[in-house]
Amino acid sequence: MIGKLTGTLLEKNPPEVLLDCHGVGYEVNVPMSTFYNLPAVGERVSLLTQFIVREDAQLLYGFATAPERQAFRELIKISGVGPRTALSVLSGMGVTDLAQAISLQEAGRLVKVPGIGKKTAERLLLELKGKLGADMGATPGAATSDAQADILQALLALGYNDKEAAAALKALPAEVGVSDGIKLALKALAR
Repeated sequence: MIGKLTGTLLEKNPPEVLLDCHGVGYEVNVPMSTFYNLPAVGERVSLLTQFIVREDAQLLYGFATAPERQAFRELIKISGVGPRTALSVLSGMGVTDLAQAISLQEAGRLVKVPGIGKKTAERLLLELKGKLGADMGATPGAATSDAQADILQALLALGYNDKEAAAALKALPAEVGVSDGIKLALKALAR
């Protein structure tokens, strides 16, 4: 019903902002990723919105980008995930990180988000597989094959950070097997 709001930013109280659109003030809940990119109070701002009607409330959620809103819409379709939880997920990790976690099936990254337990993280991975991916901002080539995803998981489990593991993956031949890939990646990281 309400897809976009453009107006003057009147108040910023995380996670809510008050937006004045030609004399009408809209209270809009935003993820922290959007909140941090808002202009100063009194400045003009545009937000893409999602209007949600419940028995006891009518709520507006705002997003700086279309991929954020699309990820939010996909999240709230999942049983047991409401708007507040979806906002928490998008506040805890960017759309790119979320898409990567889903394409690589990394429940550990989702569990780090406050309010997301192991079962919810696994449900999110299962329900969103194939729905959030490269089109939602995941870096191309981050998980070009199952073997590379397994190699990445192994490197992360060994204590290497995302950046080191991704750099080691880039140096590997395209069609390398899992065990050979892990050996080659460890050799590259040992240098």
